[in-house]
Amino acid sequence: MTVLLDLFLTFAKIGAFTFGGGYAMISLIDRECVEKKKWITSDELMEVTAIAESTPGPIAINLATYAGYKKAGIGGALAATLGVVLPSFLIIWLISSFMENLLSIETVAKAFKGIRIAVALLIIRAALKLIKGMLKKTQHKYISAVILSLFFLTVITIDLLGANFSTIYLILTAGMCGVFIYGIVLKEKNK
Repeated sequence: MTVLLDLFLTFAKIGAFTFGGGYAMISLIDRECVEKKKWITSDELMEVTAIAESTPGPIAINLATYAGYKKAGIGGALAATLGVVLPSFLIIWLISSFMENLLSIETVAKAFKGIRIAVALLIIRAALKLIKGMLKKTQHKYISAVILSLFFLTVITIDLLGANFSTIYLILTAGMCGVFIYGIVLKEKNK
């Protein structure tokens, strides 16, 4: 099998069998691209996930494009991106074309209630893996854990209060904290 076909089929499988969007796909991308095929490393997945979250476009497409490019250049990027997008596009097109009220079908509605649980677990699994990787990679584990905990509690509090808060501010604030703590405070401490 050619590399481009392998990229396309791998990401088509990920795109076809992942409900819940890009965050749910991170676990599958990790299993396929890091553990099985070794196209990218765990550290690269963690870094690209952070970058993909901060850039325009769906996170799964950004991850697929990166993995494809790393493995086979521009052609690989196109094959992986097309692979991850095409199944969702076709499924949505078929649903919108042939079934006006899909969720009004009792069996389908019940299936989606169960699928939501699986999606939540996939997202939690991906988050835990990213957190473990982040803490393992950093020299200042405890400081990173404190920052993570503070941001987690902030997000939960904002959510519980029902406040409208853009994740852009969270990303920018975390970036500024990183520059301040790791670039200024700890740099001075290590002198």
